[in-house]
Amino acid sequence: MNKYLSLLFFLLLFSCKQEKKGGLPVPETFVSIENTYAKGFTIQKSASGLTIIKVNSPWPDSDATFSYALVPKEKMATMSLNKDAYDAIVSIPVERMVVTSTTHIPVLETLGVMNSLVGFPQTEYISSKQARKRIDAGQVQELGTNEAINTEIVLALRPEVVVGFGIDGQNKAYETLKRSNIPVVYNGDWIEETPLGKAEWIKFFAPFFQKEVLADSIFKTIAKEYTAIKALAKKAKSKPTVLTGGLFKDVWHVAGGKSWMAQFLNDAQTHYLWADTPEKGGIGLSLESVLDKGQNADFWLNPSMFVSYGEMKQGNRHYEQFSAFKNQTIYSNTITKGATGGLIFYELAPQRPDLVLKDLLHIFHPELLPDHELFFFKPLD
Repeated sequence: MNKYLSLLFFLLLFSCKQEKKGGLPVPETFVSIENTYAKGFTIQKSASGLTIIKVNSPWPDSDATFSYALVPKEKMATMSLNKDAYDAIVSIPVERMVVTSTTHIPVLETLGVMNSLVGFPQTEYISSKQARKRIDAGQVQELGTNEAINTEIVLALRPEVVVGFGIDGQNKAYETLKRSNIPVVYNGDWIEETPLGKAEWIKFFAPFFQKEVLADSIFKTIAKEYTAIKALAKKAKSKPTVLTGGLFKDVWHVAGGKSWMAQFLNDAQTHYLWADTPEKGGIGLSLESVLDKGQNADFWLNPSMFVSYGEMKQGNRHYEQFSAFKNQTIYSNTITKGATGGLIFYELAPQRPDLVLKDLLHIFHPELLPDHELFFFKPLD
């Protein structure tokens, strides 16, 4: 009996010594990286190198919040994480990435990490010259469509992370990839309502490549330029009235008053005719209601996909009743396209709102920015 008591005492003593020697795990201390404009994600960093990204607006009206842990590769074997606490754990810096929206492409180019791109759904929509070179060289694989990504090709590519976007969180392909241990992270840049809010999502991508300092510098430059152009616009002596959109299957879609485009028009010192509406996206209206409100608008932006006044006449003769048609003050952002037909505005504009605002200021108040050459918006032929 004494022998067993002695053994028990020895084990307890040894255990106590071991606990004292190793001590209790020291909890991580995190520092929050504050965003200035973006509301859809947050970033926290610890002294050990762990980065936590939380996405709280992955799609419209979402109640879901996703948490992603980014761990330096040299610490993956030693850093202990509760896997159940995160929706994905990613080893960084990432060398092989799949992205799913053209809005992701300019960020990779700006951060100098385009070589990490290995797959994309519907590559014909990409306009970036850097990305197209990789596509033409067979270094970026076609993955089908975002709603039905070819998971077999993705698995063969062995990406370290897939950056996806969701309409409602019901993407079966993403679930298949997760079950195959490929991290999938949601990017909600398109949900942001303000021009600079969208642009700030470059900071979401930066930690995956350990490029935070560069991303911060790039965004500050864009924000400074945008703010300067916005201030210049306030010197305008008048606010022209603006109409947006066009007919599609008998429904006229105009930009809502809380939309991204409406914010641009406000910052460009215009009177947008639907500025007082609460919608964050588009508003479907009848031709009659648009004609009643917008017939005498000074300017008209983005009349569907038309590139000329002749096309508009053929599309619908009622277009000729609008003053902007008669005065030829219609401009569109769908005329400027990439080599394979992709719309450059929808790819690059979220990352370069300063260029968008410069275009609009030159259109509406040419006396304030007379030497600017239109980049996204072009006059109809």
